[in-house]
Amino acid sequence: MKENNKFKKNELVKISETNEIVTISKSQYIKNMKRYSYIVTEHPTTFYFEEELEKI
Repeated sequence: MKENNKFKKNELVKISETNEIVTISKSQYIKNMKRYSYIVTEHPTTFYFEEELEKI
């Protein structure tokens, strides 16, 4: 199965709401929601969905 996630591990991205630059540490597909969630190194207890992050 091909991965269709927007961001890769160790990629720098920006959190849309705060404009903070962060590093993706893990991604996971949430099957029942049919989308990916991401954990970032700077906030390891919080997860973000693709629409909350932007490429820089």
